Amino acid sequence: MKKRYHRGIRVALVLAGVGIAVALMLRALNENLSYFYTPQKVVAGEAPDGRRFRLGGLVIPGSIQRAPGSLKISFLVTDNQETLTVEYEGVLPDLFRDGQGVIAFGTMNADGVFVADEVLAKHDENYMPPEVAEALKEIHGDEQT
Repeated sequence: MKKRYHRGIRVALVLAGVGIAVALMLRALNENLSYFYTPQKVVAGEAPDGRRFRLGGLVIPGSIQRAPGSLKISFLVTDNQETLTVEYEGVLPDLFRDGQGVIAFGTMNADGVFVADEVLAKHDENYMPPEVAEALKEIHGDEQT
């Protein structure tokens, strides 16, 4: 009877340990997920409040503004339906420029400005981030050729 009792306790402890490990892994995974949203989805309120997410679209030509003497920059991102202001402080990718597709990682602030902590730009004339291309295709349907 004692052997059986001890074996039962060991099994219970192992199962509890595995359960706790799985719960911690799922929590960490959920915290590190970064969903993609277009400006239209953000304006519609689909983006998470207070959580980090990816914003993708095209940089509006002429919208890039650099703060003199610092690495602060702001620019407008559009999906050809809605437009959002993005603020970033840091070194931008070499390929970042007007009219290019970008994906910015960050959060929305209380003023409705997307504050990015990372900005990625497309790498050549034929490349657009898949999420941006898909979002633009959804918005415009078969209009784009």
